[in-house]
Amino acid sequence: MRLVLGSGSPRRRELLAQIGVVADDTRPPDIDEDPLKGELARPYCQRMACEKALAVPAEADEIVLAADTTVALGRRILGKPRDAGEAAEFLHALSGRRHRVITAVAVRLGDKLWERDSVSAVKMKMLSDLEVNAYLASDDWRGKAGGYSIQGPAGAFIPWISGSYTAIVGLPLSETAGLLMAAGYPLYRSCA
Repeated sequence: MRLVLGSGSPRRRELLAQIGVVADDTRPPDIDEDPLKGELARPYCQRMACEKALAVPAEADEIVLAADTTVALGRRILGKPRDAGEAAEFLHALSGRRHRVITAVAVRLGDKLWERDSVSAVKMKMLSDLEVNAYLASDDWRGKAGGYSIQGPAGAFIPWISGSYTAIVGLPLSETAGLLMAAGYPLYRSCA
């Protein structure tokens, strides 16, 4: 049984490796990731994961794994910043506040689709201009929902989380393992 990772994220590959899973192929989907008018963060994230899983071309016996991570500040969805200016705007908005990080995972085998999500609460400390500017200069914000990554230098900005650390990084391992097993992926191979 072949596993196709519908993501170009090196973080997701690293997280899968933590549970002994190595994708046989990587096929990042090309879809429109803009939220619909009035769409809330959790339904948006669920829709994105499912659309990604469905957009990946796969043979009938290939399992496709796709995910989406979204940062929500109240009702506002903070996606991947377009540039350093937008990343700075996101960081200033998150500074000193709690926000939610939602990661949805979708697994597809043929015409069957399974989906789960994880919602974590994250508190960011008050950021100084020096901290924001140094972080922006690191370029770690590029391609990251909300303009930061907890596993990078911005981890120093996060004094508290409630939820799944791996989901905040980009792939909730507990939910992912359950979905892979539901699709028949031999996650826990017997040594006997």
